[in-house]
Amino acid sequence: MKNIVIAAGYATRLGELTKNFPKPLLKIGDKSILGRMLDDIDRIAEIDEHIIVTNHKFAPIFEQWASEQHYTKKITVIDDGTSTNETRLGAVRDLQYAIAKANVEDDMLVVAADNLLFFSFQGFVDFAKEKSTPCIMCHKQTSKEKLQRTGVVVLDADNKVLCMEEKPLEPKSTWAVPPFYIYRKENIDMIMHAVDNGCGFDAPGNLARYMVDNVPVHAWPMAGTGENLRFDIGSIDTYKEACEKYG
Repeated sequence: MKNIVIAAGYATRLGELTKNFPKPLLKIGDKSILGRMLDDIDRIAEIDEHIIVTNHKFAPIFEQWASEQHYTKKITVIDDGTSTNETRLGAVRDLQYAIAKANVEDDMLVVAADNLLFFSFQGFVDFAKEKSTPCIMCHKQTSKEKLQRTGVVVLDADNKVLCMEEKPLEPKSTWAVPPFYIYRKENIDMIMHAVDNGCGFDAPGNLARYMVDNVPVHAWPMAGTGENLRFDIGSIDTYKEACEKYG
């Protein structure tokens, strides 16, 4: 299984902090956001490589960072060739680019790299092995306002996803979907043609919803609410808060 990290965004909301530096490599204490995530994922036996897809502007910084790491699994940095927020490929196209460039023919754990996480991905990998389908995560979110800013799913008794909506005005459940997914090697052809077949390309949740509409997908219910599972760093204020709380 490959761990594919989508890290090609420009994090414009963080202003000068990320004008010339990638958000996933911002430090929280003595460790970067991405480093904290890989500390967990690298321990998962099924994972054999970390593939980080980034943009041309930040690729040299990721390459330098990768050369200084000592993980047990190989780190591969892929440059998507874009240099500005206006010309970015978008998360789904970046995943397609990474699959093609790295010749991926394995199952994939696909993750965004801008959250501090307080859980292990091992449970998610074990769940996906049991279900043998593409899988997403979900957690309880009682705030309607927050549900309106994320993906929301409805599940059956077996945790199969019955429907998924992105940023719904009227959420049909309290199951929110964070940006972490497992896709199977059997899904690669579908992924590579998803945008051509009408899938949105900018947000990673667009691909998850596309998969739900076309193949059986299961959701791993995380043990807890969004607030105690992850900390989303989306602004200078939340970055400062993360440093104060967890640095």
